[in-house]
Amino acid sequence: MTSSPPVHDLAARLIRCPSVTPAEGGALDLLEGELSALGFACHRLPFGEKSDRIDNLFAVYGSGDPHFCFAGHTDVVPPGDAQDWRHDPFGGIIEDGRLFGRGAVDMKGAIAAFVIAARDYIAQNHPQGRISLLITGDEEGDAIHGTKPVLDWLAAENLMPDAFLVGEPTNPDAIGDMIKHGRRGSLSCELTVKGRQGHAAYPHRADNPLPRLMAMLEPVAHVEIDQGNDHLDSSTAAITSIDTGNPARNVTPQQAVAKFNIRYSSDHSVDSLKDWLTQHFNSVGGDWSAEWFASADPFVTAPGQFTDIMTRAIAEATGRTPALSTSGGTSDARFIAAFADVVEFGLIGQTMHQTDEHTSTEDLDLLTEVYGHMLRRYFDDHHAAIEA
Repeated sequence: MTSSPPVHDLAARLIRCPSVTPAEGGALDLLEGELSALGFACHRLPFGEKSDRIDNLFAVYGSGDPHFCFAGHTDVVPPGDAQDWRHDPFGGIIEDGRLFGRGAVDMKGAIAAFVIAARDYIAQNHPQGRISLLITGDEEGDAIHGTKPVLDWLAAENLMPDAFLVGEPTNPDAIGDMIKHGRRGSLSCELTVKGRQGHAAYPHRADNPLPRLMAMLEPVAHVEIDQGNDHLDSSTAAITSIDTGNPARNVTPQQAVAKFNIRYSSDHSVDSLKDWLTQHFNSVGGDWSAEWFASADPFVTAPGQFTDIMTRAIAEATGRTPALSTSGGTSDARFIAAFADVVEFGLIGQTMHQTDEHTSTEDLDLLTEVYGHMLRRYFDDHHAAIEA
């Protein structure tokens, strides 16, 4: 019986670790064993207390400069009802050239490709500089005890990499389609408008909060709130919930609550958006309150030497020239951007978080090749610049 290629085998073994946030599930233990055997110095970095405790891993090989880091997460979202899956969501089954399981795409497949690409590059090149992996167990959760405190630890220990590649599934249709080099910010709001309950036949005797709520939501009722800028897509808004808790058809409610989210470009900030909407809410008037939840600031790694290196490496391996994009939601790259250049590139994202999540084994092979080209390009360009 022919054994599976190393990247297929490692990805399957990672999937078999049931690491639903916040559980480590054996995934970091597995990676620590693999990387230690390759000569990486491994640091286990737990943060948080008791039920909030999250385990993380930082592994580094070599010494000196430059320092290139692969970053990702082993935690996964829950699989839902396992009976709806074609295979056990934590089975890591390969069938007809496809690897099935929760995390196959987002993003245990990419992590396996990190490890095998680093292994092969080290064996063939004996690099001058450092290669590292920052692997968190808290990306799909609140992201409080994961990448963010690990970065603070790296800064305190003088171990901060010069550049990061995050293995999120960035490609829409084929490996080589897209690099993410930035993301919009995210601001959510829970808006409560209070009134006075009354009989629906006598609305003048009550104070129905719904008309005021609808007027307050007018600025975020339109999908686009600007046209974007040179690097970031247009800012968008989405109303996600309107609720009165009112079971009756003939009674106007006491209060109404709406939730909405804004994904915003660098033309805005949390403060500017809050000021804009607060002024509008006040102009409508009445008794209202708002709770704000800011989960991400916008960031961009400007097109330049680093994005050029990544683009050339992808083109060498795939024959495709990837688009530079800032579309989509948030990732842990939002924390990394404050410390170093960061881009994202991984598998095809069509089945992430879905039942029967899977990736083709051919794509795993190709992604491993891409990551190998990235390492070679990054270190070669750095040392060529020094010699010049």
